[in-house]
Amino acid sequence: MNDAAPDWPPPVIDSAVPSTARVYDALLGGRDNFPVDREAAAIFEALVPQAREVFRLNRSALVRGIRYMVGQGGIDQIIDVGCGLPAELNTHEAAQEINPETRVVYIDNDPMVLSHGRALLADDRTTTVVTADLREPSGILANPDVRANLDFDRPVGLMLVGMIMQIADDESPDEIIAHLMEPLASGSHLFITAWPDTGEPIQRALSQACLETLGNGWCRPVERLERHFQGMPMIAPGLEYVSRWFPAEPDREVPAAGDLEPFQRTVMAGIAVKP
Repeated sequence: MNDAAPDWPPPVIDSAVPSTARVYDALLGGRDNFPVDREAAAIFEALVPQAREVFRLNRSALVRGIRYMVGQGGIDQIIDVGCGLPAELNTHEAAQEINPETRVVYIDNDPMVLSHGRALLADDRTTTVVTADLREPSGILANPDVRANLDFDRPVGLMLVGMIMQIADDESPDEIIAHLMEPLASGSHLFITAWPDTGEPIQRALSQACLETLGNGWCRPVERLERHFQGMPMIAPGLEYVSRWFPAEPDREVPAAGDLEPFQRTVMAGIAVKP
C-alpha cells in the first residue's frame, strides 16, 4: 500500500477530544477508542437508549449496499469516503467476497483510522487508504493514489455511508457530492446513508447527541435528503429506512413503515446510478 501524502506518518492522535470514528467504534463495541470517546458514547446512549442499534443499522446498510453494487450493479471499483476504523466486515472484504478483483480506495482524515487501515492492508494490492477530506472533493479526485488505483473511464461506486450528516448546510453538501460525481463514468453508483427528520423525537435526539459530542450531525427532511442524489435514477426501493431497504433482494418481505420501532426510523439508505 502506498500513500505519499505529506502528513504521513500521521500527527499525534489527540486522545482528549472525541473523534467520529472512535465514538462509532465505541458504540459498536470496539476497543480502538479512548475514555473521552466512551464518554461521548454514553451521551449518545443517554439521549438515544438504542444508539448501538442505530449504528449497527448503518453498518448493516453498508454491507447491503456493497453487495448490491458489486453483485448486481457490476461495480468493481469503489471509493469509500469516511471509512472509519476497521470493523467486523469492511468494505473491501464485503466487495471481494463477491468479486475478488474489486479495487477499493478508502478515504479518511483521522490519524487513527489511517494508521489502522494501513496496518490492515499492508499486503493488499487491491485496496489502499488515502489521506483526504470530504470537504475538499478536489483533493480526493486529484490524489495520485486515487488516480493510480481507479479507472475513471469505467463505473465507480462512491460511498458516503454515515458521512453526509456531518456536513453542515453552509458547507454545501450537494455541491460536494456533485463535484465528486462529475468526473465519474456513466453507470457509476452513488451510495448514501443519512439521518431523516420526519418529526420523530428520536431523530432530533440523535442529532443533538452528535452535535453535543462531535460538533456535527444533522438530520434533514426526507425531500432534502433526496436532493443529495442529484436527480439521478435510484435503485428500488429508492431512499428508504434501512430496515426496509434490501436492494439486492427486491422480493424480500419487509415490515410496513408504520410498524418500525422508533430507532429504526433514524437511518435511511439509497443508491442512485449516473446515466
